[in-house]
Amino acid sequence: MIEGDNRHPITVVTGFLGSGKTTLLSNVLKDERFANTAVIINEYGQAGLDHRLIRRIEEKTRLLGGGCICCNMREDLVNELKSILNESERGEIKLDRVVIETTGLADPAPILFSILMDPLLTNRYFVDGVICCLDAANGELHLRNNPESVKQIVSADTVMITKTDIADRQMVEKMRQRLWQLNPAAVIMEAAKGRVDPEAVLAGSRGQISSRMARLKQMKGYPKGAGEHDRGVRSMSIKFYEPLDWTAFGLWMSMLLYAHGEKMMRIKGMVDVGDEGPIVINGVQHIIHPPSHLAGWNGEEKNSQIVFIMKDLEPRQLMDSLVAFQNILGSAPEISEINLNPYQKP
Repeated sequence: MIEGDNRHPITVVTGFLGSGKTTLLSNVLKDERFANTAVIINEYGQAGLDHRLIRRIEEKTRLLGGGCICCNMREDLVNELKSILNESERGEIKLDRVVIETTGLADPAPILFSILMDPLLTNRYFVDGVICCLDAANGELHLRNNPESVKQIVSADTVMITKTDIADRQMVEKMRQRLWQLNPAAVIMEAAKGRVDPEAVLAGSRGQISSRMARLKQMKGYPKGAGEHDRGVRSMSIKFYEPLDWTAFGLWMSMLLYAHGEKMMRIKGMVDVGDEGPIVINGVQHIIHPPSHLAGWNGEEKNSQIVFIMKDLEPRQLMDSLVAFQNILGSAPEISEINLNPYQKP
């Protein structure tokens, strides 16, 4: 748990079919620091192989069979999370955190929606982060042919490039570049044979938010290299040196998600509203996580940095709407930096 917060963190592990999710989790959960982790496995079909692979945490491992969790298992997921809470409160299990492993065909957004829209769950849990595994050998093919894979990538806080031990180094570097083009707000790591520092997966993303956004602030542009647009996916990064009006910005973002929620694949950033510390915003499609208020800037430059990832929307159209809306309210700040085409260096 995070200090001062008695809720249990939930980590969602996603990735396309065969991307190494279970291997990664099996290695991470061997670490004694995460012994009190309850794992929910969503297996498409009836085989349940993933469940058997990590059954060492027996009574805390749940198998949700019969369908994809993002399509028709959301009620079961909510009930399972409540059941875990009840067992913990009765002293039947020790609970520090929960991990949800999705099927390879799952869109993470409805999973997050199910958690964030239930009052009991939001009172007892918080979504700590989304980890996405991507196969270094086959990832480019999945991204090109499967829209689910693109949704998983842009929803992620951390992307793990797996199977780097069997992939050409040049191919891995090309994959890194591709991922940066798709989701410039994500941390990109490698996990050969599913081996990675367990804390990189389950240590808690809240403490890493500031450093992640600091990395974005230091970027002078996006990596060079050709990158085709994935099924209409575009990114935009904007920076403001003047504080934003939080009320005006919140109203604009609410209207944006109401009108184009399914097209806004990701919103992530740190917003300067004139307080001692920034407000962290994190949204996936039409779902916005409760904003986090940080106590300070940790020595970083005080400004707003926001990344938008969208599908079938022109970045300029989005930017114009933000400026127009804040002009109406008389609070439009000067745009310090804007990158509407992350596929070319500004």
